[in-house]
Parts: sequence; C-alpha cells; structure tokens
Amino acid sequence: MSKPNFSPAADRNKQPILDVLREVLPDHGTALEIASGTGQHVAWFAANLPQWTWQATDAVPAALDSISAWVAEQGLLNVRPPLVLDVMAPEWLPGDVVFDLVYCANMLHISPWTTCAALMQGSARHLAPGGVLVTYGPYLEDGVPTSEGNLGFDKSLRAQDPAWGIRRKEDVAQEAARAGLRLQARHAMPANNLLLVWAKADDR
Repeated sequence: MSKPNFSPAADRNKQPILDVLREVLPDHGTALEIASGTGQHVAWFAANLPQWTWQATDAVPAALDSISAWVAEQGLLNVRPPLVLDVMAPEWLPGDVVFDLVYCANMLHISPWTTCAALMQGSARHLAPGGVLVTYGPYLEDGVPTSEGNLGFDKSLRAQDPAWGIRRKEDVAQEAARAGLRLQARHAMPANNLLLVWAKADDR
C-alpha cells in the first residue's frame, strides 16, 4: 500500500466541517463524496460518523491509491472501495443508486464553471428523498464584503487557469434551482469559507 497524500488545508478544515455535518445529518445513512482528493476528509468523517457508509470518488485515477491508503491506515470498514467519477460524465453511477448525502469540498473554484451544473444535476439524480448535497469552499456573495484573502486567492486561481475562480453563491444557487435543488442552510466556516446545504425543492 502506497503512502497517502497529505493536504494541510484538508487537515485544518476536517474538524470544523465534521462539527457542522453532525448538526445537519441524521445518525446514519449513505454518503457519496465527489472529488475526494487525498482521502483525508472521507477517512475522518467515516471514523467519526461510524453509522454512515461512505463512497469516495475522484476524477483522477491516481487519487484512488491515496484514498485507499487513508482508509486502510484507519482500519475503516464503512468506506467502500473508491471509484473514478467525473462529474461531467452523463452517468455517474447506475441510475437506481441513491445516497442520503452527496458531499463535495473545494471543487467548484478549481474546475471550469460547467462542473457546477454537472454537480447539481448529478446530485439531484442520486439523492434519496430527504437527502442533501453539502458543498464546502470559498464563495463570493452579493451584499457581503469579500475578504482580502479570498480576493487574492481568486486572482491567483484565474492566473493559473482562466476557467477557474471563486464562484458567486447566487450563481451556484441558480444552477442548483435548475436541477431542482434549493439552498437549505448556510454555515460560515473558518478561513472565509462557507458550508452550504442543498435539498431537493420538493423535500419539505
């Protein structure tokens, strides 16, 4: 088993995110993580939410080794083998597979804007009744001053790739609405990030 990759940012934010997940999620369920990256989040959440079963995925096949290594290192039995999943694919998983949670952190600002619509449409297809999509990361918001840190981060992202950049929460909400999802809750997080909870519009 190869040594897992390590992200300092993922290590810093895993506990604040877990604290909010404990508030918004039921005691048990099934979760699909999009863009799992190093695997630190899924390993941490699975260890601390043992009644949840987790499916990690990433668009980069090489990432699966790191995800598997984190899971093996923790000895976790509630994480399924990771899968390659590209949000832009017309079919993510077999159509009848549903989850109580779809979780996606720090993807929207480091991928083209088209991935936002794809994330919303795919999540809507695979959310069970009463399930939620949780997105985490930096956002721009109408009427809310943007921190100097996020302004600089956005500039650096666009310098790396003009298709990247911090997204407006309101633009994301429009794409969510087109997929039949509505913003259910907004949680301010450390380091000028937000955790947003999206639910199917007909789930009241």
